[in-house]
Amino acid sequence: MINPISIVSIHSLSALGEGSEEVWQSYSTNRHALKEVVFKGEAAWVAPVSEKNQKLINILRQENQGYRKLDDTVLFAVLSAREAIALAGWENQKDIGVNIGSSRGATGLFEKYYQEFLAEGRTAPLASPTTTLGNISSWVAHDLQTSGPEISHSITCSTALHALLNGIAWLQSGMAAKFLIGGSEAPLTDFTIAQMKALKIYSQEKDDYPSKALDLTKTRNSMVLGEGAVMACLEKGISKRSLAVIEGIGFATEILEHSVSISTEATCFQRSMKMALGDLSPGSVDAIVMHAPGTLQGDLSEFKAVQQVFGSELPFLTTNKWKTGHTLGASGLLSLEMAILMLQHQVFIPLPYNNFKAESKKLHRILVNAVGFGGNAVSILLKHPNEEGFDIY
Repeated sequence: MINPISIVSIHSLSALGEGSEEVWQSYSTNRHALKEVVFKGEAAWVAPVSEKNQKLINILRQENQGYRKLDDTVLFAVLSAREAIALAGWENQKDIGVNIGSSRGATGLFEKYYQEFLAEGRTAPLASPTTTLGNISSWVAHDLQTSGPEISHSITCSTALHALLNGIAWLQSGMAAKFLIGGSEAPLTDFTIAQMKALKIYSQEKDDYPSKALDLTKTRNSMVLGEGAVMACLEKGISKRSLAVIEGIGFATEILEHSVSISTEATCFQRSMKMALGDLSPGSVDAIVMHAPGTLQGDLSEFKAVQQVFGSELPFLTTNKWKTGHTLGASGLLSLEMAILMLQHQVFIPLPYNNFKAESKKLHRILVNAVGFGGNAVSILLKHPNEEGFDIY
């Protein structure tokens, strides 16, 4: 990193709740937030946004006529962006860059418009503008009345962390002084659930933990989809508003062995983690929030990559997908939020169903991983903004 970059605020909407206090309370229990919902006559485990979040979205939808036409991916992002901006103290500032991504985009609206087309042979005039990928960032920029660059992209499940990489690049180049980055996903639709089931990776568990993400003893796939949005505000330097400092970044893409999976020892993760570490020793990392989607191959491959990079100096290992489900393009920042909260509270959140070590110790540095279809891995190394005193700002 040329200059230190701080995360000065982060806000999420998910099954865990709204805002850092609710989210931390959810992390502090061994209860998951998954529910069984019927899609096309078949029950499936999913992680919808909390009831409080859904009420807030319903209120936002009624604010003006334009918002009533928007997909949940956009509304999730708008609501979360407002809160992140307020937490950062950026409300009256316009020169802010915006980069928000999504793996699936306006899935619900697209399915609705396509069904109308099949039934009637035509579609509504707003079908195109409300389902384009750029729809999310553009509406957030419109809602905030920002005048900086506005970018959208999709890099499947590593989308949100790629937005973070982009924000860092803009800040380091001097082309922006403040950057809002994020990911938003609303994939709990009939067709999306059917796609995941067709891949034979969806959970059919009936016990206390439907998603056994990072449980290396499981004998079948246990991925569960979730929905939500996470937004974060980035600034150069370190200040008393810094929640965490980005100390290292890593990214890598590997040659595909299969269209939906990574290699046996996740070469892409090995490269991205080594790049994020830079000259630091592996032993300086205290914990890793892993991507770990709950699939047999995905979880094991990433674990093998960690073993290759860290050897005998294995950090604490955890993931949040057993609680939140896999929120696809938003998942990387949801993991980053978990890491920030652990740094702030100096408490490691272990998994309730395996024996990875989790003794009490100070948390100086936490690594966060994400990867998407195509082997697009990102690793972000966070450190506490005040390593000496460990004050909570």
